[in-house]
Amino acid sequence: MRTYTQLTQEQRYQISALKRMGHSQTEIAQVVEVHRSTISRELPRNTGERGYRPKQAHEKAVSRRAQAKPRIAATTWKVVEEKLREDWSPEQVSGWLKKRQGVQLSHEWIYQHILADKQAGGDLYTHLRCQPALAASPGKKRRKRYGKRDDRGKLPNRVSIEERPEVVEQRERLGDWEVDTLVGKGQRGALVSLVERKSRFTLMQPVDQRLADLVSQAMISLLSPFADLVHTITSDNGKEFANHAQIAEALEAAFYFAHPYSAWERGTNENTNGLIRQYFPKKIDFSKVAFKDVLVVAHKLNQRPRKCLDFQTPFEVFLEQSVALMS
Repeated sequence: MRTYTQLTQEQRYQISALKRMGHSQTEIAQVVEVHRSTISRELPRNTGERGYRPKQAHEKAVSRRAQAKPRIAATTWKVVEEKLREDWSPEQVSGWLKKRQGVQLSHEWIYQHILADKQAGGDLYTHLRCQPALAASPGKKRRKRYGKRDDRGKLPNRVSIEERPEVVEQRERLGDWEVDTLVGKGQRGALVSLVERKSRFTLMQPVDQRLADLVSQAMISLLSPFADLVHTITSDNGKEFANHAQIAEALEAAFYFAHPYSAWERGTNENTNGLIRQYFPKKIDFSKVAFKDVLVVAHKLNQRPRKCLDFQTPFEVFLEQSVALMS
């Protein structure tokens, strides 16, 4: 099998001398002992305004090689595809490869790989969270959403987020949680989602109805194994959190409420809910979702590297921080 080697500076001096003597490209190739195509590529690529000069030609070739994209091994592309099938984004795959394996592979390049795979009949694109939007049909009206008047009444003994310690906002410690409930089709069943602010570690459990008793039981059940790592809980003003005092007492934690219609005050939880919706869209009936299926999704989210965590996974950060606190 023919192997290709780069021209040396000495060979370029030979090429320059033979060219000045009027030799053809075929004759130059025979003397330098390279293929004729090597000479036919070398001369136009590395000839400057003052003609072919060996020193400058060699510098141009070396500079071009330094800027060239490195070849990516087939084994690396295999790893890329494995991670994409675990629903990692191209950016997450790129960051993880650089951090864990020292491989420089841009997320744009991974997107190109996905596109090529799709054109070849592959299904990698189906694992992307953001699919290309279909053009809306003509005449389809979009319903404008405005904030509705809060006529649900305030929960008794609620403590405002304004009284929450500043350390929570800074994400300086492990143990500050945000909670929300996701509902499905026809308001049948719900999913309780809890996320720890510093690590983005996520816990989830389905409930048959979005009732205060069921939601409080689920929260206590999910957080009890980590009771030493529960300092605060922040929720919205939904009636399903009416038993907040009971939850706070059971977990020995402080419970705070965000301002009405201020989802950004629970941004970590809102972002996590968006990730969850990739697996449990709004049309799903949570009353028919098995707990084991919820555990699978939670595992996926906790084992997925995050850019905000320097491409560590929520599980790694949560475990690392919890072990540090215990030592």
